[in-house]
Order: sequence, then structure tokens, then C-alpha cells
Amino acid sequence: MASFTKQDALDYHSKGRPGKIEVIPTKPHSTQRDLSLAYTPGVAKPCLEIEANPSDVYKYTAKGNLVAVISNGTAVLGLGDIGAMAGKPVMEGKGLLFKIFSDVDVFDIEVDETDVDKFIETVKAISPTFGGINLEDIKAPQCFEIEERLKEELDIPIMHDDQHGTAIISSAGLVNALEISNKKIESLKVVVNGAGAAAVACTKLYMALGVRKENVIMVDSKGVINKDRTDLNETKKQFITDRKVNTLAEAIKGSDLFLGLSVKGVLTKEMLASMAKNPIVFAMANPDPEISYEDALATRNDLIFATGRSDYPNQINNVLGFPFIFRGALDVGAKKINEEMKKAAVYALANLAKEDVPEQVNIAYKQKNIVFGREYIIPKPLDPRLITVVAPAVAKAAVDSGVARNPIKNWDTYKDELRRRMGIDNQLIRAISAKAKSNPKKVLYGEAEEFKVLKTVQSVKNDGLAKPILLGNREVIKKAIKEYSLDLDDVPIYDIRGKEEHKLHDKFAKIFFEKRQRKGMTLDEARKLMKDQNYFGPMMVETGMVDAFLSGISGKYSDFIRPAVQILGTDPNFNHIAGMYIMMTKKGPYFFSDTTVNRHPSANALVETTLLTAAKVREFGIEPKIAMISYANFGSIQDGSPQTVREAVSILHRDYPDLIVDGEMQANFALNKEMRNHKFPFSKLADHDVNTIIFPNLSSGNIAYKLIQEMGMAEIIGPILMGLNKPVHIVPLDSSVREIINMTTVAVVDAQRKESK
Repeated sequence: MASFTKQDALDYHSKGRPGKIEVIPTKPHSTQRDLSLAYTPGVAKPCLEIEANPSDVYKYTAKGNLVAVISNGTAVLGLGDIGAMAGKPVMEGKGLLFKIFSDVDVFDIEVDETDVDKFIETVKAISPTFGGINLEDIKAPQCFEIEERLKEELDIPIMHDDQHGTAIISSAGLVNALEISNKKIESLKVVVNGAGAAAVACTKLYMALGVRKENVIMVDSKGVINKDRTDLNETKKQFITDRKVNTLAEAIKGSDLFLGLSVKGVLTKEMLASMAKNPIVFAMANPDPEISYEDALATRNDLIFATGRSDYPNQINNVLGFPFIFRGALDVGAKKINEEMKKAAVYALANLAKEDVPEQVNIAYKQKNIVFGREYIIPKPLDPRLITVVAPAVAKAAVDSGVARNPIKNWDTYKDELRRRMGIDNQLIRAISAKAKSNPKKVLYGEAEEFKVLKTVQSVKNDGLAKPILLGNREVIKKAIKEYSLDLDDVPIYDIRGKEEHKLHDKFAKIFFEKRQRKGMTLDEARKLMKDQNYFGPMMVETGMVDAFLSGISGKYSDFIRPAVQILGTDPNFNHIAGMYIMMTKKGPYFFSDTTVNRHPSANALVETTLLTAAKVREFGIEPKIAMISYANFGSIQDGSPQTVREAVSILHRDYPDLIVDGEMQANFALNKEMRNHKFPFSKLADHDVNTIIFPNLSSGNIAYKLIQEMGMAEIIGPILMGLNKPVHIVPLDSSVREIINMTTVAVVDAQRKESK
């Protein structure tokens, strides 16, 4: 668990603006006209439209993306009945989670009322404001009646998350635990310790999934809920067992699943030892589980163990559910959250846990390679795929079960909208990925002993982006594949130390010698260099054995680029090579060049860099609008880089009049169209939005892209090496898996273009 002091927590909530949430306008409001449209008199128009057609409230207001988190504070977070006002920090926190995980807006509503009828009337009275209601921290058994009556009397999604959130997430874990332990749900013997809202909801959902009622024993603070009990309310009576057992110790013998929603330490080592083979234990008392993780693993080595804590494997965390369940329900205008929608969430979560885990998730949880198994039966809360997996599953279930007002017709488009909503959309990468998949090429990966490279190749293989081939120490690679449970046994491996590869050394050396014999190269030196991956890899591209080569993760850029240039040469149409980065921003992609190769380019070199860059941008289906920048504007400085840029622009305007390019100009004028048009209306860029920046020298380009990268202002793809005769790309030192995957996509598209020529 995270370590902090009481004062840390108090400071977090009080420093700066008190609390955790605020309201932010979504429409322009800087002018008098804006304010007249926002309020009077303009606001009357949508009011009248809604009066005439009530469903237009979703069209003209925020109702469709607004959820109420409502509580009376009678069962707060393990704190108990602390009252509505004291529970407000929790409700604000819930609102924060809704927003950051699924972009659902929230008003937290604390109702100082414990009478069930009055509480229900209050919620009903304010319900027109909201598109959905999340009931929170209301004690049992009142919470059952409150939820059921509100579901019957209102036509918007309503869910008591303490019940159903826990039920859905733990059910997903159960589905996968059954698969791993090779158990059948219909024969599962279940013991539930706890009889509150979450325990009841979990048990009901387990039974809906196939657990038989006669195989369930529920235990409360007074013992087993059986026929001998005379103190049971109507809710508990649903779970009376016919078995003659009275204590948890008696009930748990031979059981397959222990579900704990109770108190610390209630499950002893002896009880755990008495369970059936391959037991499943969900010990979810917070902050300390019914049995500690250490004691549980010391007792059984065939155990599948889950808790509610983030510092142990298999965290059953409601944040895996409620943000995405409401997201899907709101997006189709669902009238309720029904059993079909809950089950859809269960299976979506269960299936996601079986897919390859993104690198950023491994990094976030300080693990090297999270894989499906006993210690990973449920996705991690920080998995960015949750919104595009769970929300569509819930939305589709709402449509299929007939409770959706606004059925979705194109599910791929809907997933794209979710990515954009969360700022994880990348239209350019999706476009070139689709192009790569249409005709995947053979991509050779250098330094394949590196785990990141192997993880990349696994994703590339699974997605069909390329036909991967590995270059490295065969023995080390095979050992790593086995150690990390990767499915790469069918991926070819080349090892420059191998017997078969030695046959290629002499062939490659002769070809290289012929290229370099009048440039100081001897045949012996060529043979020696062929024992270096940086030469062997490009030579495989040159001879057509592979279509592209990717390397660079563990060395200096210059060590990789020199062999590529010497072996492959430059494109016959150009005398230079250059490096370009794609900056994926919220405003769309920007192309930065040259950022990696030419230190002090001449005017002619800048011209070639611009032409190389323009051609590459067009390959991505985008028309380049190019600004050539410097530290001065249009002749205000007569020497240095402004003069060089000005000469390059003059050549481009003369020889390539159709190219949309201008300069020299400062970066702010390049990116601010209004300011540029005001000061320099003569510019050829005119009303164009610049998407391509040509830097005057290597230092400025390199500094700019690294600043933007480290400030988190863009996702960066590159460097894309331009001007070589065949595709070789050098990824930056310590690139992430995602970055290498992106460069693979670029390399495949590059190879496709070379083939078409």
C-alpha cells in the first residue's frame, strides 16, 4: 500500500483549491456574445426545444455525460456510519476517478437522510439533472431496497457500486481462476464470509454465471447462515444452506472458493490448508485481508489469491468497472444497467487479462513481463485498454438487451471516439498500421537479446504488422523467449556467430569490398566488419534477405548510421540523408526535421532535407505545410542561420513553386497562423496551418524535440531516417516497446514504397 502520513493526506485535500474536483466550462465565454448565448437571452432557445421534446435534453445539455455520486454516509470506505458530510471527500474522490478513467463528469451529492423513503424521494427529485446515478457507501440492507426501487421508478442507469462493482470485478477474476485451476463453475463449492451489500451482490452474480445455490455457504458475524438461525433478515434468508455446519472452519473444509468481504485475520492457515486442491481465495477485507498474502502463500503453493490491495497480485479494484460501465451505458442512452450489461463487463475484463500487457502497464507496476496466470487473473487498473474493451462490451449488451435509446451502429468508430476522448487516439499511427498490415514485410531486429526487442516482436507478430526476424545470440534469445513465456518459437533467428551465418560472411564481405575498395577498404577489413551486427544487418537488407532493418536500442546513433550509409548508399535523387520525428500532439501530427543527422547544413542541404521530408509526409497521406524556422523573421538578420534558411527558401520557391513552404521565421510565427498573417500577410503559408518544421541545424532540431518529449507535450515517433536507398531505421537509445512498434510500422510502409518503385 502507498506510504503517507496523516498530514500528507490532509495536505493533499486542503492545499491550493480545497477538495479534488472543479467545474470547467466547455463552451467559449470570453466575449459578451458568448455570455449572451450561454445564458440570457440565448439559453431560452434550447430550453424551449427541450420543453417541446424532452429527449433533446441530451442534445443541448451535459446530462448525457453527467453522473451523480450519491451517498448518505452510512457505510463509508470501512469507516462505517460517519454521516453525509464526513463522507464528502470519498464522493469527490469517486468523481475524480470517473473523470480520469472514462471522462464522465460527476456531481457528488451528499444526502443527510437515513430514512429509505425520504432518501429515495430526494434522489428521484434531482434525477432530471443526471444521465446516471452511482449510489455509494449506503449501508445494508437499506441499500438493496433503495437501488431496486430507484431502478424501477427511474429510466436512467443506476448502480450501487459497493454491490455490483465488486461483484463484476471479482467475477472476472473468478472466470479466469476457474480456467487456470481447471475447475467447473457448476461444481464449484463456495464459502462467502460476510453478508453485506458486496457479499450478497457477488454471490448473486456468481450464481448468475453458473454457481449452484446448493454449493454456496454464507457466513456472517454470528456464524453460518443455516436453517437453525432465527435472526435472519429477508436478504440473508436467500442464502440459507441445508448443510449442517455452523462455523467458518466447518464450512470451508473441501471448498474450492473462499470469498472474504469481512474482517482481517478471520481465515486461518489451518482453514486454508483444509480447502480443496487448487483453491481460489478472494480475501478482500480492507486494508488488511482475511489472511495475509505471506501466510496464504506459505500455506499453499497451488493457490490463486486475490485481495483489494495494490501491493499484492490480483487486485480486485472497483475502478476496473464503474467508470467504463457507466461510460458504455451513457453512450447508448441506456435506461438501466441490467444483468446482461454486468455479465458483458465480466467477460470483457476476463478476456483482456489474457492479452499481451502493454509496456506502460509493466512499467507502472514495476514488473518486466506481466502474463496471464495465477498472479495475473484480472487486468491492472492503469491498463489504458480498459475503456476501449469494457465500455463497448457494456454498450453492446445494452443495445442487444433492448435498453439503449441510442444504439451504436459502427463499433470501430465508437472505439476511436473513446480513444480520442481519453487523449489516446492516434489517427496517423492507425492509418499507417493498417497500411503495414495490408502487406507486411520482413523486418530484421538487431540486438534481439534485449527483452524490449523481444516484447516488441511479440506484439508485431500478434498484430500482423510485419514478418519479424531476429538478429543476435541464438542461445540467449531462445533462453529469454522461454523465460518470459513468449510465443516466438517460430520466428527465425540469425546469429553472426552461427555456422550457417558464417557462410554469409564471405559473400557479404565481397559485396561490401566492391562498394568500398576505392574508399580505403580492404577485403580483410570487410570480412572483419561482417562479424558486427551493425554491418551484417544492413547487408541482409542490401541482398534482399530482409526488407528492413531496425536497431539502435543499446548503442550510439553514429555507430549504427555509418554502416547503413556505407552499405546501402543514398537515394539516387538525393545527396544527403536526414532524420525526422513525428510529434503526435492533441492538435494533430507535426513533422520535425532534421533532428538527427546534419550538424551545420548548407542552403542546398536544407533544400534536400525539405524535399525528403515533404516526400515522407506525403507517404503518410498528409500534404506538408512547411515552415523553415530560425531565430529571425524574413530578412531581419543578414547572416548566420537566418541567411542560410533564406537562401534555401529562395531555391525552393524558384524550383518547386507548388510546394507550400516559407521562411525564415521564428517558431511562434510558424505555429500561430493569426499572428503570422497579421505581421507577415505576404507569406506563402498564408492561411495554412503549418504541420512540418524544418530546423536550421541539428542542435536546434534535437533540442526542440527532446524538450517537447520530456515535457509530455507529445508522443514521439522516430527518428525516421530519410534518403537511404533501402529501409534501415535506428531507434533511440533505451526506446520503449511502443516506440519500437511505431518504428516497425514506419519501416514496413517504407519497404512497401521501395518495393512499389
